[in-house]
Amino acid sequence: MNDSPAARLQQLFEGHRLTPTQRRIAHSMVRRAGDVPFLSSVELAELAGVSQPSVTRFAVALGFDGYPALRKHLREVAPAESEPDQGGLNEYQQAVQAEIENLRQLSELLADLTPVERAGRLLAASRPLPVLGLRAASSQARGFAYFAAKVHPDVRLLDEGGTMLADRIDAARRAGASALMCFALPRHPKEVVESLAYARTVGLKVVTVADSAFAPVAAHSDLLIPAAVGTGLAFDTACAPMLLGRVLLEAMCDDLPDAQARLEDFDAKAAARGLFAE
Repeated sequence: MNDSPAARLQQLFEGHRLTPTQRRIAHSMVRRAGDVPFLSSVELAELAGVSQPSVTRFAVALGFDGYPALRKHLREVAPAESEPDQGGLNEYQQAVQAEIENLRQLSELLADLTPVERAGRLLAASRPLPVLGLRAASSQARGFAYFAAKVHPDVRLLDEGGTMLADRIDAARRAGASALMCFALPRHPKEVVESLAYARTVGLKVVTVADSAFAPVAAHSDLLIPAAVGTGLAFDTACAPMLLGRVLLEAMCDDLPDAQARLEDFDAKAAARGLFAE
C-alpha cells in the first residue's frame, strides 16, 4: 500500500466535491506534500496561485474549522518523511534523487494493477487510438505513439493544438475510436482540458497520465493514473510519467492478441531493410 505523504494527502481529499479552485489547491499540496504541513495559509495560497480566503474555504470544505486545524491535522497524518542527508549533493544530484523518489512512489502505486489493466483494455479496444499531448507533454505522447504503432493497427498522434484539434478528434471518433490516451503535464494548457471535455462529449473514454490525481484534467478523465514530475530544476523532469506510459503500453499489448506477431513482423522487415546499425 502506498503510504507516502502524497498518497496520504490524496486519501484526505477523496470523497469531497471540490471546486476548480479547490482542486488547484489540492493539486499544489500533493506536488509539495513534504512541505505542506509547515506552510502558512498565505504561503499555500501563493504556491497554488489563489487567494488566502480560498485556502480557508478549502479547509472548511474538507470538514475543518479553518486552515490552522487542517495544518494541525496534516502534521499528524502526513508528516514529512525523513530524507537522507543531501548536504554533500549538488543540485543536479538532488534532482536525480527526487526523481528516484518519484519512481519509488510510482512503484508503490502499481501494486494495485486494476487501473493499469483497465487502461490496457480500453486502449487496445479503440480503433483508431488517438494519443494527445501538447507542449511539455508532447514528447511523452510522441514516444507512446511511436511504440504503440508497432503493435496497434491505427494510432493517431495529436501533438499540435489549434482549431483543427477538435476536427481530428471528430475524425478519430467517426473512424471508430472508443478511447483517447492523454499525457498531461505542468503547466497544463487550457486547450488540453478543453479537448478532453470535448472528447468525452463525442463519446470517447479518456485515459490520462498526469502529474497528480488533482491536475486540471482530472475532471475530464474517465481513468487518471498519476505519476509525479520533478521540480528541482528550471524545467520539470518527467521520468515517472514516461515509465508509466511504457507500463500502459505493456498492458495494452496484453490485450492485443496479435501484438507479438506484429513485433516479429517489424523485426523481420527491419532486418531485411538493414534499418538498424547493430
